[in-house]
Amino acid sequence: MHLVPAERADQPTIDDHRACEAIAAIGEPEHVATWAARFSLVGDPHRLAMLLGIHYAGPISVTDLALATGMNPTSVSQSLRLLKASGVVTGIRDGRVIRYRLADESVAELLALAAPARQ
Repeated sequence: MHLVPAERADQPTIDDHRACEAIAAIGEPEHVATWAARFSLVGDPHRLAMLLGIHYAGPISVTDLALATGMNPTSVSQSLRLLKASGVVTGIRDGRVIRYRLADESVAELLALAAPARQ
């Protein structure tokens, strides 16, 4: 039980090797927290719809994203602020228009799993 932290060493175990494998798979708490935050971003149906639109339509404006998702532009802008602050999307200025694209490849990989079959 070489991976069990000292504060948990007195806890009972059934299969020592499985406990150690699970500890190794879980990794550092900071890593788990980072992924939990990513999942919370895609856990909201509106944000997920926006992220799918951004992922598959390429750089897209707030106006076009609002039309695609059925949300109002103000709600889209507020959600984009959160996604941008989290490092998931980034904005590219094109004159007076800002177009948003994905900035986090790991989120893109998740979205590939969530997308409906494309025709």
